[in-house]
Amino acid sequence: MRDTLLIALFAFLGAAAAGVLGACVLLLIRRWTLTAHLAVVAAVAVTAMLAGTLAVAQAMFLSAHDLTVVTTVVAMAAVVSMATALLLGRWVVARSRDLALAARSFGDGGDFAAPEGPATAELAAVSRELQATSDRLAESRDRERALEASRRELVAWISHDLRTPLAGLRAMAEALEDGVAADPDRYLGQIRTEVERLNDMVGDLFELSRIHAGALPLSLSRMSLYDLVGDALAGADPLAREHGVRLVGDRVEPVPVEVDGREMSRVLGNLLVNAIRRTPADGTVAVAAERSAEGVVLSVTDGCGGIPEEDLARVFDTGWRGTHARTPPAGAGLGLAIVRGLVEAHRGTAAVRNVTGGCRFEVTLPAAEA
Repeated sequence: MRDTLLIALFAFLGAAAAGVLGACVLLLIRRWTLTAHLAVVAAVAVTAMLAGTLAVAQAMFLSAHDLTVVTTVVAMAAVVSMATALLLGRWVVARSRDLALAARSFGDGGDFAAPEGPATAELAAVSRELQATSDRLAESRDRERALEASRRELVAWISHDLRTPLAGLRAMAEALEDGVAADPDRYLGQIRTEVERLNDMVGDLFELSRIHAGALPLSLSRMSLYDLVGDALAGADPLAREHGVRLVGDRVEPVPVEVDGREMSRVLGNLLVNAIRRTPADGTVAVAAERSAEGVVLSVTDGCGGIPEEDLARVFDTGWRGTHARTPPAGAGLGLAIVRGLVEAHRGTAAVRNVTGGCRFEVTLPAAEA
């Protein structure tokens, strides 16, 4: 038993010396390739075995013949180990190089395509993460392009809508200044109308900027959708009468919600004005409110004839106003963008879908706690 313990001790000391030497070498070559590291690890394993054997032999526990046999066996094992380590290192390095080239492609604005062929579990995991990152970057680029297109479209519409009333204001002001206005009171009334239109447009832009900046303060209070819808219908009734449109709100449940009454009234007002302007005379705009599995659904259905399927996804985009046939005589395409922003600020969602004869705008809000 004593001899066995001594053999174990001498073997451990010899192997430990080889291990310390190997650790020092790995520290020195820490910036080298994986192939070199694997070769050093294989060499340390074989050297540790040989060093332990030599230590035991020096302690007179092995004969010269036995030492020669063991050394020959260790040498053959070293050859096989080194060859295996080099082959494994070259294979892993090649897979890593392929993965780096694939990652460079989507870093330059392309899409990531995982390299073909087998790979280690770690490299496969890195490849999956890169694929997920590539997908997120692609979605981000698409959103950025869509936002940039919306900004350009908004600037174009705003420039057009500002230029027209400003040109009219300048012409009427010059006519009044030169004393050539046949009816000064009518000119003054028209100037007031155009100024109010410009003021509304600037107000919408300011509201939208606050929404996008996340600086919209909300004063939430518990109220009934029945009261909100009633007030909104009363406010939109003069415009509906002017356009010959019937307003219907007989499917409104008295569902409680926690909302900012002022901002939610603006949501309903924008939806109703949008629906009335796009519904032909003798048409109907219906408002409904009911509970659902997602919360509370408030809907406004008009008789516009429907929206092209390819445009449904853009209805709530900033500056979108659809075809010229659906473009109102005033506004800059900000009303529905404000609707979506205000609804999302209330942790809700806004959507639109086509129905028979028109389209249905739906606002889903969280139900108030009992």
